[in-house]
This record gives sequence, structure tokens and C-alpha cells, in this order.
Amino acid sequence: MGLTKRIIPCIDVDLDDDGEAAVYTGVNFEDLAYTGDPVEMAKKYNEAGADEFVFLDITASAEGRETMLDTVSQVADEVFIPLTVGGGIRTREDVKETLRAGADKVSINTGALERPELITEGARAFGNQCIVISVDARRRFDEQGDHYVEVDGESCWFECTVKGGREGTGTDVVSWAEEAEQRGAGELFVNSIDADGTKDGYDIPLTGAVCDAVSTPVIASSGCGGPEDMYEVFTDAGADAALAASIFHFDEYSIDEVKRSLDDRDVPVRL
Repeated sequence: MGLTKRIIPCIDVDLDDDGEAAVYTGVNFEDLAYTGDPVEMAKKYNEAGADEFVFLDITASAEGRETMLDTVSQVADEVFIPLTVGGGIRTREDVKETLRAGADKVSINTGALERPELITEGARAFGNQCIVISVDARRRFDEQGDHYVEVDGESCWFECTVKGGREGTGTDVVSWAEEAEQRGAGELFVNSIDADGTKDGYDIPLTGAVCDAVSTPVIASSGCGGPEDMYEVFTDAGADAALAASIFHFDEYSIDEVKRSLDDRDVPVRL
């Protein structure tokens, strides 16, 4: 049996109208709706058998503010599985403070694209295993990319975006994944803006392109509608972990149901 595939629930956290941390769920990074309390949801997933847990402060970078570390500390008190925290991390000091608040890993997107040296600095100071490079990718059907795949009969490349998908960067996702790996990233967290919240399945061309280009573990994210989608992203794209939100948040599937379905189809998972 190979390495077990990880099933990872994720919460997208923002500040509500009263300035309190709250979990939101949306589609294509838009139309966010209140979903629950981050600390209570963290406790739920810890007890449900999740392999890891991801906490994303989804507007910290766009608003130029720091990650909500008080809430991170409260979440860390409730989970006894690896905790990854992302949003608003721009400096080595931000990495240090987030780890000090209780995170086991930090997820960095905008800060790394703006200053790639941050990956190397973080990996050297805290270890490669702590540095997760997050990519918010969107499809582009033009001639400005470096790496192309066929999508629905058309040639497509994937662009890195920043600020919660609000701004394009012109950077090719596959090229960036290769550079991030060389700079010391311990893991790659691949989000698809096109698939986000749709429940139509992961972006297999995107995930597969990244997995083919690097040896660093890849977490597939965005678009999961159920166990079949996780099976597909593991077997067809080669992902090491599958992240999901809506299907778990709204009790469409339990983590145990997903794992048992995968186990029945000979996908190695931790039961």
C-alpha cells in the first residue's frame, strides 16, 4: 500500500458585520453566505476523523490586514490533527506568529508571489514541512501561458491570481509550482476558481498538470461534490490530498462515509 490519501475539511473565515470571525461558503469565490462558527466547526471536524484541517482567512490579503490570530489560537485548542492557516501572511515574522498561535503549517499565496524569497526564508527558518504554497488558479484560453493542456477541445493554461481571486498576475501556475518547489515549499495547495463551490468535481486538468510537474505533495481543492470526485482526483490527477468544504459543512457526506467509499475502491486512506 502506498502513502494514505488525506481527506481535509476547510473553513473560509471572514469578519462579520460585528467584527467577529465567521465561516462563509460561496461559489467561484463570490456570493459568500454565513455557514457557522469557526471554533465549533473545527471541533466538529476534529472529532469526525479528518486527517488535517485548513483555516483560511479569505479577505486578509485583499484588505491588507493580518490574519485573525486570536481565532486561530481558539481553533488550535480544539484540533489535534495538523492545522494549516492561510491569509495575509507576507513576512517571515507573520509565519512565526501564525505558528506560535497554534498552526502546524502556513498557507501562503499573495505574499509569496509578490516576494518569492519568502518561501526560502520560511523553509530555512521553520522547515519545509511548514510552508504550503497556495495557488488560486483560473483558466485562460490565450497565448500568454507557459504550459498548456486540452480542456473541452481547447488549449488552456492556468493563471495565478491574488487577493482572493480578484486580480490576475500573468504567472503560469505550473511554472510557479515548479519554482515554489525549488525554493523549498513542502506542499502545494491548488485551488480552482472555475470549480470553486460548483460541486461539479475538481479541476482535473489543473491538478494533473501540477502533479505531473512536481514531486512535492499536492492538495486538490475546489469543486468537490462527493466521494466520486475525490476518487477521480486521486486516481486521474495524482493528488496526495483532497480538500472539501460544502459537502461536509452541510452534512451531505460525513468524513467517515467518504473514507469508506474510497477504501472500498482500494484508495489507501486512514480509517
